[in-house]
Amino acid sequence: MRESFAIGIGGAAGQGVATPGDIFAKIFSRRGLHLNVYNAYQSIIRGGHTFLTIRTGVEKITNMGDRIDLLIPLNQDTMDRHLRLLSSGGACIYNSDTIKPGTAADGVQLCTLPVSKLADISKNKIAQNTLAIGAALSMTGIGFQALESVIGEQFRKKEQAVIDANVGLARVGYDYATQNFKAFAKPLPMTDTRYAVLGGNGAMAMGGAAAGVKFYCAYPMSPSTGVLHWMADHGRKANIMVRQVEDEIGVINMAIGAAHAGVRAMCATSGGGFALMSEALGLSAQAEIPVVVIDCQRAGPSTGVPTKTEQGDLWQMLGASFGDYPRVIAAPLDIGDCFTLIPEIFNIAERFQCPGIVLCDLLLAEGRLSVDPSILDFNPKIDRGEMITSANGNGNGSYKRYLITESGVSPRAVPGIPGHTHVVSSDEHDEDGVLISDEYTNTVKRRAMMEKRMRKVAGIDASVQPPTMQGPADAGVTLIGWGSTQGVIEEAREILGEQGITANQLQIRWLVPLHGDAIVEVLKRSRHTIIIENNYSGQFARYLRSETSFVANGHIRKYDGEPFMPHHIVEAVREQLSGRTTLSVPTHEIMV
Repeated sequence: MRESFAIGIGGAAGQGVATPGDIFAKIFSRRGLHLNVYNAYQSIIRGGHTFLTIRTGVEKITNMGDRIDLLIPLNQDTMDRHLRLLSSGGACIYNSDTIKPGTAADGVQLCTLPVSKLADISKNKIAQNTLAIGAALSMTGIGFQALESVIGEQFRKKEQAVIDANVGLARVGYDYATQNFKAFAKPLPMTDTRYAVLGGNGAMAMGGAAAGVKFYCAYPMSPSTGVLHWMADHGRKANIMVRQVEDEIGVINMAIGAAHAGVRAMCATSGGGFALMSEALGLSAQAEIPVVVIDCQRAGPSTGVPTKTEQGDLWQMLGASFGDYPRVIAAPLDIGDCFTLIPEIFNIAERFQCPGIVLCDLLLAEGRLSVDPSILDFNPKIDRGEMITSANGNGNGSYKRYLITESGVSPRAVPGIPGHTHVVSSDEHDEDGVLISDEYTNTVKRRAMMEKRMRKVAGIDASVQPPTMQGPADAGVTLIGWGSTQGVIEEAREILGEQGITANQLQIRWLVPLHGDAIVEVLKRSRHTIIIENNYSGQFARYLRSETSFVANGHIRKYDGEPFMPHHIVEAVREQLSGRTTLSVPTHEIMV
């Protein structure tokens, strides 16, 4: 099992849960430690339960983990809900003026902070937060100077008096813990390695900037709004025009218009907003205008649970708009991949003049992860395909925007280029872009144009690599996931290995093209297969079956709005393997 240290901070919305999380994240990162941050919160401004988990360690951290070592409850509700998560060696730091601890497990240290005696709460209503941060840093063996520096940064936009007051409170909490609480047996280590800490939304926005996006528009919708925030903050420096639009119908049409004018254009939304975009996505396909849409999945249907994660939009993406047309759909595997995937999908969308869809989810979009900073240094190759941006003498009035070609890709001219005048609309058309009717000669043209567009599929298939198996080839069980489950399945495999069960993993990043034949070729060598996904109906399992006829031996599905933890997968795999009689007999599904 990976050695790590996890802190859980909980309270009601409005109690300042996020700020301690930011402070801990900066301190841990600067100690050269890996980091994963996940915030489980409700979709109300004040009240409701919020629980932030920060997990750190020298080894790679890819998910929120199975346990917490230190609990900081800011209200009684958090204490009542989460004290049971602490086991021997853990600790709970709480305000003894307002919170009663209940019964803790043997070996759990209950650390009472007499907040009203340590601070003037009439002047600082959230003094308990800063006191608890100081106490926690003392118990983990981190020097106070690191905390003082980060507090100064955290409150840099406020008056110096505010910074001084918070540093003073943190010092009081730090000293009180040093004198009264038992430190953790192992101080948090320090390494010389340095990591960048990225949030998924910011990573996708930066990926867009690296890809050469020049137009971004969106309507705010959780959990995709962070992409718009990054673009609004940095768009001017990155030479990106950024617009907040009145609704998602306006968003997608504006993005398509910008792409038609010749720039790379991107937008982001969630499932409900994507539903409004769906019709216009067909315009992108029919007019062969490349545009990239990010869908950050949340729990549905309808408004659903807006601040909870799910992998429930796959079939909406597969069936977006109506009719047949080529598209490309990819699901980032982690927050670092949120950055690197965007330039890749733009190159494919522009080379084949089709829509590109990034199927992210709340877990990645609003999570934070430490990544190797070198990934931010890469200078991606920008491939805009067969694009005509200047008069070169080849048009001369004979330009055919939808020229029928063997590859299905026609040279795309930016509007206004002399000699390359053309018609663009949402109707079916001939090579010149002229609309066709239902006359017999035009039905022949319709067939030819449809076949031209669909010939792009072969090129799209060849442009991405099929997935490969991770882990030992002769493993007893193969775990199949897609998108954001990559990291948690990796750790579950390690735990299973420690328990005597060898497991390998096939993680799907490209959903369209799927490379079904290659997937089946890999899986036919597997002894027992289990598909893991964050939805009720097994959307990827159904998709894989529909494309390849492959049926897995078992399934693990989670649909309560929270992400998988390693033990969910480990326990379900063990139950399924112990319940089967032969390798070829499907077992019951485990709903975690």
